[in-house]
Amino acid sequence: MKIFGVTGWKNSGKTGLMERLIAHFTAQGLRVSTLKHTHHGVDLEKPGTDTHRHRVAGAQEVVLASSARITTLHELRDDPAPRLAELIAGLTPCDLVLVEGFKGASHPKIEAHRVETGEDLLAPSNDTIRAVASNEALPDLDLPVFDLDDTAAIAAFIADVTGLAPRKPKGLKNDCFALPPGVHWTPVDEALDTLRDRLSPVVGTETVPTANSRGRILAADHMAARSNPPGANSAVDGYAFAYAGLPAGDVTEMPLMAERAAAGGPFTGTVPMGHAIRILTGALLPDGVDTVVLQEDVQVDGQTLRFPAGVKPGANARAAGEDVEAGKLALPAGHKMRAPDVALLSALGLPDVQAFKPLRVGVLSTGDELAEPGTTTDTARTYDANRPMLLSLAEGWGYTPIDLGHVADDRDALRAAFDTAATQADVILTSGGASAGDEDHVSALLKETGSLHHWRIAIKPGRPLALAQWNGTPVFGLPGNPVAALVTTLIFARPAFSVLAGGPWLASAGTMLPAAFTKSKKAGRREYLRARLNEDGRVEAFKSEGSGRISGLSWATGLVELPDGAMDIAPGTPVRFLSYDSLGIT
Repeated sequence: MKIFGVTGWKNSGKTGLMERLIAHFTAQGLRVSTLKHTHHGVDLEKPGTDTHRHRVAGAQEVVLASSARITTLHELRDDPAPRLAELIAGLTPCDLVLVEGFKGASHPKIEAHRVETGEDLLAPSNDTIRAVASNEALPDLDLPVFDLDDTAAIAAFIADVTGLAPRKPKGLKNDCFALPPGVHWTPVDEALDTLRDRLSPVVGTETVPTANSRGRILAADHMAARSNPPGANSAVDGYAFAYAGLPAGDVTEMPLMAERAAAGGPFTGTVPMGHAIRILTGALLPDGVDTVVLQEDVQVDGQTLRFPAGVKPGANARAAGEDVEAGKLALPAGHKMRAPDVALLSALGLPDVQAFKPLRVGVLSTGDELAEPGTTTDTARTYDANRPMLLSLAEGWGYTPIDLGHVADDRDALRAAFDTAATQADVILTSGGASAGDEDHVSALLKETGSLHHWRIAIKPGRPLALAQWNGTPVFGLPGNPVAALVTTLIFARPAFSVLAGGPWLASAGTMLPAAFTKSKKAGRREYLRARLNEDGRVEAFKSEGSGRISGLSWATGLVELPDGAMDIAPGTPVRFLSYDSLGIT
């Protein structure tokens, strides 16, 4: 286990630095444990709780166990305080132990330092301190000096000193796509459950400036570095006073102080009981006040303030942390950042985030019959519609599209293309040649890896999916028909890619709406119809269910999902509509 410490005087920022370092290293897949030295008693339970009663009754050691965590409370009583080495020896093996305090111990440390505390640095007299993290430059110090908030740089320094290396993503097991023996046709829901249960992130992590994090998936829980608002403040322009000092009567009169409190220009004194002070929106509430009256509701006569009685205690005053308290969860791991999330983390003092690297989606087209759009007039050739469609989907979902080009039906060329793809992409999408026939070269080649599994899914449109890995990179082999390729990508690849990218499983969010068409559906397969809403809010189906009618994909604004069982649909029958918007097509 690697050991590194954070030390410093009280209010130096060491606990906040510890918190950020823990999040940083755990986001890299490392197991982190912590030890903290404290000068006060360790009371983790409120008086009256079961464990507190056990300890008070005289128990030497109390263990509190649940399905989430185990807590051990050991009463030292007359025993000497344990040494750091003994505490570390009692930890479960991990990658890194971060120690807060214990400044006299021999492990390497970084000192947290805030200039405004007035405390002298520990560093000059402590040769175990390897660097200083400060809120101001320290040019005369003969040690590396980091910005106290530059978590990434400090973490890189710790990794260099200790020889700590981030864990690589675990990747997928070779048999992760295997279905139970004897399964011939798999219902859609069972296939989706299998993917959800067996997939895990395949991308690494990195530090990203919060301001540039829109669209990125968080790799760790992100906690508030400080409260929002950071201090109690006024919600309006008005006058502040202590509610307890209000005089009785229908009209309140109070002496008005000459000073004022403004946002960024707080009044640092104390407002006497029974006095008021001018305050502007966002200004910190001075000591001695807890209530604000709107300026529109008052009259000012010289240094006297008048306003009607009836003001409620705490009116127009925002409490510190009433939005989010320091140390509380701001956003969880797996959350995909949006512009409002950027605002939240910025307001909570987080200059950067730990995020998964963008998933690189490689798209490869195969088949002798394909040609680039507009390159030939030969009617025996088919313009490649799948590759540009799939690349566009990947980009629209926030991933990095990798165009792997087109490969003819040549196994040596296809093998070389897969070798290149596995170095450039985190997941590979192919279209065409993925079924179980002898001339399906993608399937034949993937068989060599020993990881190929054909999923015969009870779905229309859509032939079997070919799922495999090439040099550890997952491969989704899609049907060559563009309609089937789009449907299977939306239903299977979209939620799977989210998990591979570090995000949540994306279940299709449908809406029940009345049909504007007639259809008699047989039992056995789940069906997806190209559809759109008409002016009456009813769902129209495309005029043909032929899977070669690509125009229906563009005509549609979504898909109708019909259940596995038999169903007779008439105008007005409720059907489940999956809008393109809900599937990430915009």
